[in-house]
Amino acid sequence: MLKHLKQQVYEANMMLPQYHLVTFTWGNVSGIDRERGLFVIKPSGVPYEELKPEDMVVIDLEGNKVEGDLNPSSDTPTHAELYRRFPDIGGVVHTHSRWATIWAQAGRDIPAYGTTQADYMYGAIPCARDLTREEVERAYELETGRVIASHFEDNGINPNYVPCVLARHHGPFAWGKDAKEAVHNAVVMEEVAMMAWHTEALPQQQTRECLPGYVLEKHFMRKHGPNAYYGQGKK
Repeated sequence: MLKHLKQQVYEANMMLPQYHLVTFTWGNVSGIDRERGLFVIKPSGVPYEELKPEDMVVIDLEGNKVEGDLNPSSDTPTHAELYRRFPDIGGVVHTHSRWATIWAQAGRDIPAYGTTQADYMYGAIPCARDLTREEVERAYELETGRVIASHFEDNGINPNYVPCVLARHHGPFAWGKDAKEAVHNAVVMEEVAMMAWHTEALPQQQTRECLPGYVLEKHFMRKHGPNAYYGQGKK
């Protein structure tokens, strides 16, 4: 079942150690088949060097295992909730990558200090609130997804324009049109998190300023807007 999607999700998961986004097994990627209402995700706790395409686990949108010999990632309910709440996304990734997790542990948004971030995110990368004790005890991973989705909805943030988030005191999540684009966005988030940290660490008397809004608008829209002109376009 979903052989092609399993292969794609496997390859996306293998990109995590390639781009230094994971230590040991601290991460997972999933991808969804919207027509069938099923997604494929990495199994829980399997080292990347042992992972095979056939190990990928098939899950329905209610979070039930449909196919697979192994247990799915413990973060499966989070992925499922993001797929339910963000209907345009096709892939989700969660890691504990170093620089993005530093911002998550600090409970801070990653400010848009430069055009590198503006090329991919329409503003700051938000940090969602902590879960309450009741949420953690009720359904920790599911409530993590609910808190993320509600943060975007409550603050009017378009998940297609800001394809990533920090779960406070936890770590980063990213998404995209498919599993590989989700990883791509996670790599970008890690890089701009590192840049932002060092921007704030530089000795400087004046207050650091975010990128001017008109430059943010230009850089984001030239790649993602209705009149985008970056790249080769569609042939």
